[in-house]
Amino acid sequence: MTRVLKTKVFFQMLPSLVLGLTLSGCMKAYVKSVGGNTEEVLTRIYRTDVNTAWQSVLNALKTSPLDISNRESGFIRTQWIDNTSHRNFIDSIGTGQRYLKAQYRFRVSVAKGFYQGKPSVKVAVQKEQLVKNDVLEGWRRIQTDAIDETTLLYRIGRLIFIQMKLAQIEQQKTQKAIEEFSFDE
Repeated sequence: MTRVLKTKVFFQMLPSLVLGLTLSGCMKAYVKSVGGNTEEVLTRIYRTDVNTAWQSVLNALKTSPLDISNRESGFIRTQWIDNTSHRNFIDSIGTGQRYLKAQYRFRVSVAKGFYQGKPSVKVAVQKEQLVKNDVLEGWRRIQTDAIDETTLLYRIGRLIFIQMKLAQIEQQKTQKAIEEFSFDE
């Protein structure tokens, strides 16, 4: 009797289980098709002070016009930059999709903290890419390939390294000048 009851319960619950699994799979496909979850934030931790990291971020974004630059909150956002020609570049095979218009902007956040017990700075970079296929369609977000974000983080890292190396050389020169200076008259 209990085996028959379990079988009945199983077959009564089976349609709702199948429906639930089907809808969750469809929802994920729907979210991807409308451009949801396209924001990927790339982060990197640098062992430096906030001032050096902030100046390096500003230097790395020197060619991009800034929309927001708030040092207290550690947030930078560039203005929208047109990259239609770059997005429409078609390789020799011709597999690229053509867009009527394309634009992007960077969002960068700089936050101080500690990494392995030493002061450090966490830099997060996000690129928002919008495209428009035709006149009747509005702007649509697309997922980026993370090349620009990775390049920006690399550039920031190199600028931090250069600034720290210059500060070290300056400190060595100062120390050498102090040692050579004689207080004897």
